[in-house]
Amino acid sequence: MAPSSSSSSSVTPKTTTSKPNVFKRFDVVSDHSDHHYVNNKNGCGGGGRVQKKIMQEWKILEKHLPDSIYVRAYETRIDLLRAVVVGASGTPYHDALFFFDIAFPSDYPTHHPSLLNTWPGKGKEKWDPSQSTILQVLVSIQGLVLNKEPYFNEPGAGNRFGCEASRAYNEKVFVLTCKTTLYLLRRAPLNFKVFTAVFYRQRGGVILRACRAYANGRVVVGHYKDEDAGVAVTKVKRKFVASMVELYPQLFKAFQGTGASMEGLLEHLKVETPYPAPSKPRGKCIVKRAFDKLKTILGLGGSKKKTKEGEENENSNNKNDDGTKGNAGVAAAAAD
Repeated sequence: MAPSSSSSSSVTPKTTTSKPNVFKRFDVVSDHSDHHYVNNKNGCGGGGRVQKKIMQEWKILEKHLPDSIYVRAYETRIDLLRAVVVGASGTPYHDALFFFDIAFPSDYPTHHPSLLNTWPGKGKEKWDPSQSTILQVLVSIQGLVLNKEPYFNEPGAGNRFGCEASRAYNEKVFVLTCKTTLYLLRRAPLNFKVFTAVFYRQRGGVILRACRAYANGRVVVGHYKDEDAGVAVTKVKRKFVASMVELYPQLFKAFQGTGASMEGLLEHLKVETPYPAPSKPRGKCIVKRAFDKLKTILGLGGSKKKTKEGEENENSNNKNDDGTKGNAGVAAAAAD
């Protein structure tokens, strides 16, 4: 029999128009029809030993889940779980929901559910069948994967270009997070539909203000704290700004549909570009000037800048009787 959840393992997401809704951090539900692994045949067996271990996992989750992680187990499919992790403040994942469908292998805990697109850990990072739990996996996802600098999760990312690359990566992550939010509001997972709507009703205004602050360079992406500096403090890439301009009105409409407060927010994003774009790529200009100077020092290259006196003499020699430049003068002008 599935364990019941106690009132101590629940949170109260408050709505703006009704009484608070209690949404338990852990609960057992019946409908698993939209679970990613619903047709997984490898996890349905395992015998009594595996089932006993999974029940132990349920009890651990029921008692020890943090406020920002919610889990649903299934009455008729104990080999399946669904978890949602709330993106932490100070990261490009802030104020967003991330869902994970979990399937226990038939020989659990000898073999554990694997995280796709990750690599084996080292030492204590590795799964220990005698000690490791699903709770530890979920907490690790929140703290070590959905962190403030996810760029450095990639192998070999720690190089001298890492800081700038990390900031660019965070911009991409935030854009994808906004797209994920839109998808969830259109098609929230079963057993989390009300929770998703209430969550974004509460945080929708914050997300829109963060979009505005990031697009205008007032806050570095991931560091919005319910207010911004009011002035540009960081440079913003055009591609990121364009993405924010495109996504903002879609988010506005979606949050409005949940009943979120739109006070002080415009329907479309107003961007005041903090840094005017240079007419030419400065990097290429600097390289060209350095290269030209090097050629001058080494005496290389067929053409040198003419002195003012020499240019006047050449122009006078190349003038026709009517005072216009001849073909030689036109060629010289084109070269200049």
